[in-house]
Amino acid sequence: MKQLLEFLGVILLIQGAVGLLNELTGWLGDWGAVQHLAFVDGYEMYLSIALIVLACALFAAAESRRFG
Repeated sequence: MKQLLEFLGVILLIQGAVGLLNELTGWLGDWGAVQHLAFVDGYEMYLSIALIVLACALFAAAESRRFG
C-alpha cells in the first residue's frame, strides 16, 4: 500500500509541476493531463496547485504507514 501511495504521489506531483510550468512559461504545451481537460478551462493553474498539494498529502500518508 505504501508503494502505491508513493507511486500515485509521484504521478500527481509530475502532472502538477508540468501544469504549473505550462501555465507560467508556456513550455511543454500538450504534455500534461491538466491541459486536456476541457471542463477546467481557465482554472488550470489552480488544479495544478491542487495536484501538488494532493501529492504531498499522499507522501505524508505513505510515510505514516508502518508496514508495506
